[in-house]
Amino acid sequence: MTDLVACLSTGKGSWIEVAKLINNHDWKNIFLITNDFGKEKFSSQKEVKFILIDVNKGTESMKKCIQEALQGKISGDVAINMVSGSGLEHMAMLVGLMNLGVGIRFVMATDADIKEV
Repeated sequence: MTDLVACLSTGKGSWIEVAKLINNHDWKNIFLITNDFGKEKFSSQKEVKFILIDVNKGTESMKKCIQEALQGKISGDVAINMVSGSGLEHMAMLVGLMNLGVGIRFVMATDADIKEV
């Protein structure tokens, strides 16, 4: 089973995409990179683990938070989605995952499933 790591931030309609990803597949773990607003407002029927970041502290700080939160909790290939969020958040996520040595697969939601890009 694969872990899902996704940004949950800005972008019109992007939270719908993240919700579809969560609901349309059986994930081992679901990690959402977000801020306090996202943690407070996003709801899911499945268990999700939030990784809280502060975009105002810069990419290096976000990368460190992501890496520390995922250390020892993921391995092998990880499915990621970057529909939601900014380029800085995406860079922090990618570098954090690469530093952990995991494989990365890009996924997107379809109406009833997920698709690897």
